[in-house]
Amino acid sequence: MNESIALIRTEAKLLFREPVAWLAAVALPSAILLIFGTLFASAPPDPGLGGLRFIDVFVPSLVVITVGTLGIQTLPIRLATYREKGVLRRLSTTPAHPLRLLTAQLITYLATAVVALALLIVVARVAFDVPLPRDVVGYLAAFVLGTSSLFVIGLLLAAVAPSARVATAVAIPLFFAVMFLGGVYVPRAALPDVLVKIGEYTPPGVQGLQDAWMGVGPQLVPLLAMAILTVVGGVLAARAFRWE
Repeated sequence: MNESIALIRTEAKLLFREPVAWLAAVALPSAILLIFGTLFASAPPDPGLGGLRFIDVFVPSLVVITVGTLGIQTLPIRLATYREKGVLRRLSTTPAHPLRLLTAQLITYLATAVVALALLIVVARVAFDVPLPRDVVGYLAAFVLGTSSLFVIGLLLAAVAPSARVATAVAIPLFFAVMFLGGVYVPRAALPDVLVKIGEYTPPGVQGLQDAWMGVGPQLVPLLAMAILTVVGGVLAARAFRWE
């Protein structure tokens, strides 16, 4: 337990020594919200969006920017850089187990995502009167499971990428796919039905986030899929992990 706590503290310190890495994930969604909110917050409710404003529907999708940036870009590239620079090789001589290291990464980045989410909710509520998540329990479940499952994908990449260059080459197209299916580039209401359905089961499962935010409640099957992916992917990442 002490070793795990020490790893979490170390990873948190290393992350926050590089403001560019975490500020983009924490501040960028709220900054985009301010820009789009200024343009669209005064728009009347749209019947095609269930009687909601565009900004009300768009806010949950902005969470995808945070978890995508942290889980698909920052996390695997940082770990691959550790491997490339020999940091992981030195760690291999300590009692640190791969599972502990990956868990420390997961907890550190999940905590950062929670901070970003809290900031986004406050800005949305104060600046544009966007309703708070109506199904709080359902939203927390969708957020934790969706975020964890996406981070596990990053951990799988980090477990085997031999260098930061390789990790970046794989992470960039994955990041764009997550952003697209998450409704960041094009509102999900404008996507074909098949892509909307794929997005329900693709981490971070933005449909569950939107449903819970609007009080509908997330569907159980996509949440179960996220939970299975988190567990199975975490085990595979730990087994596939290479120190060098």
